[in-house]
Amino acid sequence: MTQVTFPTVVAKFGGTSVADFDAMDRSADVVLSDTDTRLVVLSASAGVTNLLVALAEGLQDAERYIKLDAVRAIQYAILDRLSDPHTIREEIDRLLDNLTTLAEAAALAPSPALTDELVSHGELMSSLLFVEVLRDRGAEAQWFDARKIMRTSNRFGRAEPDINALAELAQQQLAPRLAQSLIITQGFIGSDVNGRTTTLGRGGSDYTAALLGEALSACRVDIWTDVPGIYTTDPRIVPAAKRIDRIAFEEAAEMATFGAKVLHPATLLPAVRSDIPVFVGSSKDARAGGTLVCKKTEHPPLFRALALRRKQTLLTLHSLNMLHSRGFLAEVFSILARNNISVDLITTSEVNVALTLDTTGSTSTGDTLLTSALLTELSSLCRVEVEEDLALIALIGNSLCAASGVGKEVFGVLDPFNIRMICYGASSHNLCFLVPGSEAEQVVQKLHRNLFE
Repeated sequence: MTQVTFPTVVAKFGGTSVADFDAMDRSADVVLSDTDTRLVVLSASAGVTNLLVALAEGLQDAERYIKLDAVRAIQYAILDRLSDPHTIREEIDRLLDNLTTLAEAAALAPSPALTDELVSHGELMSSLLFVEVLRDRGAEAQWFDARKIMRTSNRFGRAEPDINALAELAQQQLAPRLAQSLIITQGFIGSDVNGRTTTLGRGGSDYTAALLGEALSACRVDIWTDVPGIYTTDPRIVPAAKRIDRIAFEEAAEMATFGAKVLHPATLLPAVRSDIPVFVGSSKDARAGGTLVCKKTEHPPLFRALALRRKQTLLTLHSLNMLHSRGFLAEVFSILARNNISVDLITTSEVNVALTLDTTGSTSTGDTLLTSALLTELSSLCRVEVEEDLALIALIGNSLCAASGVGKEVFGVLDPFNIRMICYGASSHNLCFLVPGSEAEQVVQKLHRNLFE
């Protein structure tokens, strides 16, 4: 087995960083400016994945052709600006033809497996094009199919990677290539034991980069996006948000888990396991600096950031059988587990249980959490109420449970709003509450003004 013995940086570029030829050209500048960058992980060009997911839902002829033409236009706009587009045109055309066939199949019988096969084409095309952009610059670059080593479960839309298989396959097939040239591969996609294409869920390219960094014992993982680092909240919601120059793994993981879009929630798991620093910067202006996510920071503040996650569902379960009885919660969670439901937050009273479900993340069109079978099974046990279109806001910080006055500082600000649920005390790094989706941005703006400005 070949071990990587030189410093290796894994660089991941998001959809906006490979959106068009000019964006790819800027990303090539970033890659070539650091000789330690040996492996590049790419998302699909901006907008392509959304088009492919729409195709996977099974569109009628006219609408299907419009979406396919839009995908072709994005890829051809890059292709036509290469110095020698003919070297890659045949391969891009083959993938586009395959897309047409898959989209026609989806129109007849959509399925999660077909969706994953279809949406994988975005990353396959962007990575092929980026190799040619680099070669135009005189770089020695090779294309590598991530599905050869990214072994996953067959839960299409949210596949789970096999860490041990990945480590072994990466050392066998990828490590020797890194010594020879720069390697360009795909984020987000993998394959199950039967060779069927899978995906890790929306935003899974970050996770891919971190997993590959771990498998190759990388010295750093760089996440290049359209913002220069991690901010105290989303600058699009609060223009006064400030960049955080250094942040601890635990804080960043909380931010990612609770909706900060700059990092995929699972990204930091491999980095934490292997103590690999993660840098977040902007490919539009690499010199603007960014945020370094590392094991520890000096003098961490009480309040670090605010994260917002939309599309939340609140499930309230009511049963008099809960009163002074044992086993009710165990039965509820057994039903949820059988239906592959992961619970985010939970609060209980004598006869009620309230819990939240996260409905973001999957690419699979068949991945509906609240199926009729699940609701029927729960209804046999208790009365079920469902509220949708809620938003989860998380205040991220340090030693929140031990600090005095946190409640007064936070909840005084929230007085005008309808708070549907509060979770405080389970973690010293977060305080979470659920609000109507229509009020979410106002809540974030008011909290940020009072706690961070």
